Amino acid sequence: MSLGRSKQRIADHGEVFTPAWMVEAMLDLVKDEAERIDSRVLEPACGSGNFLVQVLRRKLAGVELKFGKADFEKRHYALLALMCTYGIELLADNVTECRANLLEILAKCLHLDASDDLYRAASYVLAQNLVHGDALAMQTHDRRPITFAEWGYLGKGKFQRRDFRLDILTQSAAFSAEDSLFAHLGKHEIFAPTKTYPSMTVRDLADASGKCPEEHE
Repeated sequence: MSLGRSKQRIADHGEVFTPAWMVEAMLDLVKDEAERIDSRVLEPACGSGNFLVQVLRRKLAGVELKFGKADFEKRHYALLALMCTYGIELLADNVTECRANLLEILAKCLHLDASDDLYRAASYVLAQNLVHGDALAMQTHDRRPITFAEWGYLGKGKFQRRDFRLDILTQSAAFSAEDSLFAHLGKHEIFAPTKTYPSMTVRDLADASGKCPEEHE
């Protein structure tokens, strides 16, 4: 298989795709985390989704195994699996393709079409979770700090969202070091969300997809 779209893109952006067999081998090294429904996975150079596609497939297999006979729970935990999948990508066309690839996988798993509230909710989530930006600079393409939504499932069809800045989250190791000035502080005292939202249903998320521009475009 080709490891890049063109020699020019490889030269300009270092764009090289990881082959499928290598993706699977690497994910097998962290098998439990890659398959846990609510484990948060961030790919800082996600391309068109070679890693994230396989992560989502593994998570959805876990959803099917655990909730396959309970349609309500299956749909909501499948959305949670998507919510816990994150990426950053420098090239806009890759971001668009990655979002489409992940949305297609979820839609096939749940037999959704574009008119389904869950499909539109998933599209909104992907607009937040897959960021057009520079992971090294921790900035979006228009030089704003990258902010990620932390999603949680509260049960009974309700989701919680809190936003956190990536550059602050990456300081976690330094703050928790034994000799750090902040070692005595709890994480809740250092890593406060930049915004906390009221609980939301799938319908609320679907409605948001039509009201707001994509935050990370």
